[in-house]
Parts: sequence; C-alpha cells; structure tokens
Amino acid sequence: MTGITAYVNGRFLPLGEAAVGIEDRGYQFGDGIYEVVRVYGGTPFKMREHLDRLRRSARAIELDLPDLDRLTEDALELLKRNGLRECSLYIQVTRGVCPRKHTVPRGIAPTVVMTAREVAGFPAEYRSRGVKLITVPDDRWARCYIKTTNLLPNVLARSKAERAGAYEAVFVRDGFVMECSSSNLFIVESGALVTPPLTNYILAGVTRATVIQLAEELGIEVREEAVSLERLYRSDEVFVTGTVTEIVPAVDIDGTTVGTGKPGPVFSLLYRGYTGLTAGAGDA
Repeated sequence: MTGITAYVNGRFLPLGEAAVGIEDRGYQFGDGIYEVVRVYGGTPFKMREHLDRLRRSARAIELDLPDLDRLTEDALELLKRNGLRECSLYIQVTRGVCPRKHTVPRGIAPTVVMTAREVAGFPAEYRSRGVKLITVPDDRWARCYIKTTNLLPNVLARSKAERAGAYEAVFVRDGFVMECSSSNLFIVESGALVTPPLTNYILAGVTRATVIQLAEELGIEVREEAVSLERLYRSDEVFVTGTVTEIVPAVDIDGTTVGTGKPGPVFSLLYRGYTGLTAGAGDA
C-alpha cells in the first residue's frame, strides 16, 4: 500500500489511512453504487457513459449524488497523484453514515470513495487461444440493471468458475442466458452478432454498448434477442465484454466446444477495432 493515494469525501489520503465510518450503510446494507472506468494514457475511457450509468443507478435507489463535474476533476487529480496512465479507476458512492436502521434515512451526506490501480497483466493466451466458461443458475435479485455494491452472488459464481478452471460464469435463468458474473455476453451466428436484450436481469455494460456500435460501423449485423442455453452451445463464436478485460473470446462452455474451438473472425475484427478506439483515448 506504500505510495498509493486514495480519495474519501474530498480528501486525498494514503491508502492505509483511508477509512469510512463503521455505520456506513454501504458496509452494513450494501446500500451503495459504483463504477469502474478504464484509463488509457491517463485519460478515462467513456467517462461520460460511466457517469450517466452512475446517475441511473443513483436514481434507482433514491440516492443523491455529489456534483459529478467536481468528482471528475478529483478523479483526474487522483490519477495524477498516483502517477498512473494505464489503470482502472474505481468510484463508489454509498448512502452515508447514520445509526443502523432498515428505512432509508434522509438528510445524510453520501460517502464517496475512489481508488486507482494499475491494470494487472492480462494473459495474452486468453485472446489468442480463448477461454473456458461455465454456466450457473441465476440466483441474483431482480434488479441487476442497477450497478450496486451487492455482489455476493456474482462473487460466488466467479469463484465457482475459478474452481472449475474457467474464466467466467454465465448466469442462466429459465433456460436463457442473461450475462456473466462481471461481463456481458455475445454470440455469433452466421456472421451476425447476437446479445441478450437489456432487461432487469442484465446490466447495460458500457463496453457492451461500445461493441454494438463498433459492429454496426463495421457493417456487422447486430441483433438483441433472447439466447437459450442450447443456442449458446451451438454458436459459431462466443465472447464476453467488460471495462477492464475489454473483449475475451470463449472456446469452451461447460465442456462443449464453441465453433472451431478457436477465437473466430468476428471477435478478431471487433477486437482490432476496439483497440483502435482505446489507442486514441489518451490523445483526447
């Protein structure tokens, strides 16, 4: 933790000294929201889109946000103080500190925390060879479109995937694919890109939206349709998307080989396009 600076409620502090009250509702109830923003060349990528989603999450749980223009300025200062240019920026806003009770309190100040970390080395073979996925029953709550700090089902699913030697866990509800524990999911059928439509069980991923827009610009047909588990297994290609991990191809799902068993041409085309977008982010 030496040398790492964190941000708590307008103050920049050494990470080891950064703290919030033990009666913070984020700690006691998971009463909070968050965003993770990828930073390329010192510039947060799609910052506006992430803050827009933060606003939507805040409205959904009736949480008053601080001034987001000031928050953005403080985020850039945090990156500067940590000397980071290739990293992830974590932003968390909780209801705040007050005596514990189930009803939503009024008139308390939200707690705002930010940290920045270098992005851990991503194994090159994940994209060159593809990864394994497993499916798990979707036992999450019915408001997954809100990016809250209530992530225990996601944590347990991802841990199950890790124990199985898999990269990610795909949530399946009533025989249909929703999303993964920390990423959105796409399949490819006869050259067309297909992804489950946004519902209350799917988070509107910023990378998901970027990939859809990129595909359309590249002339790839895009369809948002329900994807059954059987359809997932029969796909020509499968890949998952996330802010930090970008686009990762899957070649095995529950022991079933996807397509040729290698990352496919649609993935390759989209990944090249995506890296082109992020390569210019630091010049913005």
